[in-house]
Amino acid sequence: MDLSENIQLALRALAANRLRAALTMLGIVIGVGAVITLLSVGKGVEKSVSDQFKSIGTNLLFIVPGGATQSGPAQSTRAPKDLTSADAEALLDPLRAPDVLAVSPEYDIFAEAEFARENTTTNVWGVAPNFLAVRDYALADGQFISAVDITSRSRVALLGPTVIKKLYGEGEFAIGTTIKIRNIPFKVVGVLASKGGSTFGDADDVILVPLSTMQERLTNARNREGDLRVSYITAQVTASDRMDAAAQQVTDLLRERHEIDYRDEDDFSVVTQTDVLSAFGQVTTAITAFLGAIAAISLLVGGIGIMNIMLVSVTERTREIGLRKAVGAKRREILWQFLVEAVTLSLLGGVIGIAFGVSAGLLIARLQQNFQIVIAWDTIALATLFSAAVGLFFGIYPAYRASALSPMEALRYE
Repeated sequence: MDLSENIQLALRALAANRLRAALTMLGIVIGVGAVITLLSVGKGVEKSVSDQFKSIGTNLLFIVPGGATQSGPAQSTRAPKDLTSADAEALLDPLRAPDVLAVSPEYDIFAEAEFARENTTTNVWGVAPNFLAVRDYALADGQFISAVDITSRSRVALLGPTVIKKLYGEGEFAIGTTIKIRNIPFKVVGVLASKGGSTFGDADDVILVPLSTMQERLTNARNREGDLRVSYITAQVTASDRMDAAAQQVTDLLRERHEIDYRDEDDFSVVTQTDVLSAFGQVTTAITAFLGAIAAISLLVGGIGIMNIMLVSVTERTREIGLRKAVGAKRREILWQFLVEAVTLSLLGGVIGIAFGVSAGLLIARLQQNFQIVIAWDTIALATLFSAAVGLFFGIYPAYRASALSPMEALRYE
């Protein structure tokens, strides 16, 4: 009896007990479906985060206050220093940091903005004139912050599309109007092009003002030494293969400026886009592995269910096995018949599970805005092979039991 005949026999046997077969496949369906959904969503999150970091800009270093040991026990009695506007200016020294192309210091707050009777709480960023180039934002209309605005601490603002929608409604022209931020009037001089939502929030829900205005009008950003603090500094590097060199140059320069002893840790952190993506990837991989282990337990339960039902099937069909052996069927043929039946049952569960997993992933992507899933063919192929392997492994013992039956004892079985 060839493989096609064994498959036909298996399908007829499953069709004769549809409900039992469906309940047996349930563990495989849930396990495979969960694996497909988890891997699709996990890879989708990684791709989405990667795309969003690329949209921030290219070849960027992020310099933030606080070193690697700031959250742990104190390693030094010296007080950590803030990042300042002067630090950002120092990074433009071509002799000390030749691989730094441009810097964008920022000071960020969360504040209420008002126009007429409408108000919204949004991100307000104090930025420098080169913010657009470094952070890969674009101007949709109007003008951007100039060096004169920085020098004079002008009360001018640029609005993101989401802020315009909240304050003005659809189709309204914002440029030239006056809004209030923390009850301080600002003239709207420009509108930012849309960047869309992301895993990290709505990039369009933002107001930009001159950095100096933020530091000295909207907040009091002077530290005890009288320097103007910034929330962080973004540095653009000359080329992607110079990222490590630039990070070292920035570290050396800031350690000198902050008067950090060689025995002490940095009071700031220099992070590359690759570092952030790598850390995020490790987190998503760990979560996916944990949830995948739970899904594997479901597959194990499904495999045990297949073994159990195949043993029942062997018992129910004992006389059929005896009759086949009596007319000349060999042990190998009986073994293959029941083994193919177990694998077919498991494969059907796997195929249904794949369809369920893909559908669940697509539904999640549809319900969650600005989210995509990645369905890899290698994942589907692996799930299919794993389903077959489960059926093969858990079907061996029942198939062996069937093939080992004595024809005379099987024919006498009631």
